[in-house]
Amino acid sequence: MSDDFPTSVPAPFALCIREEIPSTNDDARLLAERGAAGGTVVIAKKQTAGRGRRGADWFADPEGALAFSVVIRPGEPKALWPRLALAAGLAVAEAVETRVPLAGIKWPNDVWISGRKVAGILVEAGADFAVVGVGVNLNVGGFPGELAEIATSVGREAGAAVHRGEFLSELLRRFAFRSGQIGGGFGELLDAVRQRCVLTGRDVELTTYQGRTRGRAEGIGPGGELLLRTVAGIERIIQADEVRLSDVPPKVR
Repeated sequence: MSDDFPTSVPAPFALCIREEIPSTNDDARLLAERGAAGGTVVIAKKQTAGRGRRGADWFADPEGALAFSVVIRPGEPKALWPRLALAAGLAVAEAVETRVPLAGIKWPNDVWISGRKVAGILVEAGADFAVVGVGVNLNVGGFPGELAEIATSVGREAGAAVHRGEFLSELLRRFAFRSGQIGGGFGELLDAVRQRCVLTGRDVELTTYQGRTRGRAEGIGPGGELLLRTVAGIERIIQADEVRLSDVPPKVR
């Protein structure tokens, strides 16, 4: 579906199209360091070394995936910038929901449909900017190896192909709104994330800077942190490199 590749984006965004690059996040960071304005969107027709959190590889089918990164220059204090991951995840989920009934958010950076991953978010901060990278499986027909059991695509779940240009425009419009809520309006953003949180009430195992821990996810706290009930009580997890469900997953509806 190369004819559906985005050629424009809604204001206030500006599009930079790359034929083939290792990573849209790396390219966007370089542009930001050279003074690129907030709202600069780097999109690749082919991304050869896309990555997720902890440097994990991100599978991206050139014909069926959407991979892009946005330069953000937030006016809010830097301590609030990690909330951009929730804002981006919610924007992706809302865009997905224009094609399927309900998308789930797996704190802090994944979007699911029916228990399978459809998108990932990677936020990286610079001195005076942040780069928000997004990878979405739009029309991927099949996945290699173990990914076949845990990943899906929007088109597969919707039963119809999704136009990449139209989907990107919809997603960016929603991200423009949601990213403006990481300061004032964060309560509204959180309510929408909580409605879609797939971890709440589930047993999880996660990795933080202190090591691995297990517990039951009790929800998302007022600052966007994961509330984890352990043998020691409620822990507030601000950041985690890896979060895995450790209970038996519910039946897919």
